[in-house]
Amino acid sequence: MCDGNSPARHEERHYLGKPLWSGTRSELPQTSIREVARRAGVSVGTVSNVLNRPDLVAEATRDRVRAAIEELGFVRNESARRLRRGPERTAGEFGDQPRRAFGVVVEDLTNPYATDVARGAEAALNASGHDALWLSSDYSAAKERRSLDLLEEQRAAGVLIIPVDLSARDITGLRTAGMSVVLIDRHTPDVCSAQVDHVAGGEIAAAHLLGIGRRRIAFVTGVPEPEPCVERRDGASRTIVEAGSAKPATLVQDAMSPTEGRAAARQLLDMSPRPDGVFCANDLLAIGLINELTRLGVRVPQDIAVIGYDDIELAASAAVPLTTIRQPRRELGWEAAELAMAELGEGKSHQHRQVVLRPELVIRESA
Repeated sequence: MCDGNSPARHEERHYLGKPLWSGTRSELPQTSIREVARRAGVSVGTVSNVLNRPDLVAEATRDRVRAAIEELGFVRNESARRLRRGPERTAGEFGDQPRRAFGVVVEDLTNPYATDVARGAEAALNASGHDALWLSSDYSAAKERRSLDLLEEQRAAGVLIIPVDLSARDITGLRTAGMSVVLIDRHTPDVCSAQVDHVAGGEIAAAHLLGIGRRRIAFVTGVPEPEPCVERRDGASRTIVEAGSAKPATLVQDAMSPTEGRAAARQLLDMSPRPDGVFCANDLLAIGLINELTRLGVRVPQDIAVIGYDDIELAASAAVPLTTIRQPRRELGWEAAELAMAELGEGKSHQHRQVVLRPELVIRESA
């Protein structure tokens, strides 16, 4: 243990056999891999490859990166290296695979849906001896970009993401850095994905409302409206129209929250004719809507039937227990993690796969 009177520790760091820096720990420079990339005029992934897999990089580019490293005094981040390669293990533990860390990037960690997906991914990773790093974009493209930059700088083994604004260029950059990429609840060609059939979920919800005699049906959603919610709305609308009823009115709220669900309830009561059935894009909206309808003296389901989507834990304990469409949330996260680990392990022989899970109806008292 060091105390205030201990002599400063002298260290020498080497890169490819050459000393990069020598001095006391307090003098350690804080240059980042991103600064090296900027100085060399290459991507972060290329710098990472020079550090970890130099044989993959052209000689002229390697020399340029090495020159930037020496000029800036970059010191390899050993904790980040361990994230990438993993600590040593005892023989036979989790086979021959090193322990690695995978990023799990979701839209909103306050949403039970997102945390359940992340828990499922973490469980699968832990079962194979790996770790999960949870990050939230909070529906912000800029914050999503910062999260990906962080994972890239820390040399995470892969990223599982419910994307907000992920581009093909972003995906290419992550792969160049040696990371596996899996989309959760989204689909893009040439990328592994795990998703739920939300069109089917919307069809199931609408068919149930029609089956209990509801004909004036409204759909409540929020902004930003993610792709899965659009698919739910499309599936429900088609089913309702094909049954001979009017296309459902859509109420778009400022967020997917109980507060906005309460606001939607007041808007519904001002509509003419008043809807007798409501399909909400998620359970949080539905719970807020039911609470406000009940407060205003509207009977659920006698006057207005309400159905949600997700089947979060709170659904069963709502003021009127919520009928909903259950998403296999933890299974979704688990499948995404399995895809990420497979992509990393299979290397160039990997073929991208899509896993599609089917939702199911859970009938309670609200519809």
